[in-house]
Amino acid sequence: MIPRYSRPEMVAIWEPQTRFRIWFEIEAHATDKLAELGVVPKEAAATIWSKAKDAVFDVARIDEIERVTKHDVIAFLTHLAEIVGPEARFVHQGMTSSDVLDTTLSVQLARATDILIADVDALLAAIRRRAFEHKLTPTIGRSHGIHAEPVTFGLKLAQAYAEFDRCRARLIAARAEIATCAISGAVGTFANIDPQVEEYVAAKMGLTPEPVSTQVIPRDRHAMFFATLGVVASSVERLATEIRHLQRTEVYEAEEYFSPGQKGSSAMPHKRNPVLTENLTGLARLVRGMVTPALENVALWHERDISHSSVERMIGPDATVTLDFALARLTGVVDKLLIYPQNMRKNLDKLGGLHNSQRVLLALTQAGASREDSYSMVQRNAMRTWEHGEDFLTNLKADRDVTAKLSVAQLEAMFDEGYHFKHVDTIFRRVFGEV
Repeated sequence: MIPRYSRPEMVAIWEPQTRFRIWFEIEAHATDKLAELGVVPKEAAATIWSKAKDAVFDVARIDEIERVTKHDVIAFLTHLAEIVGPEARFVHQGMTSSDVLDTTLSVQLARATDILIADVDALLAAIRRRAFEHKLTPTIGRSHGIHAEPVTFGLKLAQAYAEFDRCRARLIAARAEIATCAISGAVGTFANIDPQVEEYVAAKMGLTPEPVSTQVIPRDRHAMFFATLGVVASSVERLATEIRHLQRTEVYEAEEYFSPGQKGSSAMPHKRNPVLTENLTGLARLVRGMVTPALENVALWHERDISHSSVERMIGPDATVTLDFALARLTGVVDKLLIYPQNMRKNLDKLGGLHNSQRVLLALTQAGASREDSYSMVQRNAMRTWEHGEDFLTNLKADRDVTAKLSVAQLEAMFDEGYHFKHVDTIFRRVFGEV
């Protein structure tokens, strides 16, 4: 997590002061419920809130204590006692460290997901605007990187919109999966703390009680959460890769906005490189790289161990901060993307109409030729067009086997570009609910 790829709102979720504030709230809410149940004095619970509610916790002091205790939660509780006084002895009654740590992580991941969902919403809005802008802008579709059949640039963006709409749904599901609370004590049996405390704290912190914890919240939840972030990152990379390909000099159908004063190369002043989308490709790799450790965290020993702890202290902040930055950067790329319809037309016409080969193939089969013969007729004219830079329609008209089945007028009709776009409105309606 470095400033270059970080945004303040997401970073703030993972700051030590934020973490200690959440720790305090969990402990104080639990003490409130314990006071209501008669386990601790109500006056003590009130004092804890009054003395520490607005406190700024001394991170350096907590670190100093931890260097002796070798235990972060105990270090915090010791510092809290320095603030609260004698009533602090009623804090953490019947609880274990994981109750605080796991519930805090749930709060942080839930808050982080709220930001990520808002990021996706902003990206969807940008994609939608550009999709409608270029709904009927013709461009060549490619399979294996080779010209296939025409699409529109709007359809390319509609596909991206649908994909990120699914990402949004996955993030919502991941948030629900991760937003659980465990205040169940050592090995999760509630032996020393009433389950009502867990329910109360969960409600106060915007979580749901974990149905059954051991001494930790089950890590399959976290594995699913980080796997979801990995999928979203892959969707970021897919769109970024498409833009990178479209910006290649030989294609040049779209490119990242190049701002005044921007420099593309220290050596070659003419360069306009796709640096933002290349950066997004790298960031996506980082987020995906954090998925496997999360999966490996699922298999903890018995009721708990802490092999997951070091992993989560790193991937929690890094994955969410990195993906937040990536989504915001991609939104900016899409919003300012330079799009060149004239180059799309130039590339569409580059192969002399070969993108109509399937339509001719189908027409020949419908005219009575076998599929094998139809394919052979179309392919030999296509290869001649490809290899000699000729016109596909002209070659078809000169082929007696083809004209024996299809008239010149029928052949010409098959080169109507609008044929390929007759269902664009249907697709847009499915994706956006409107055309």
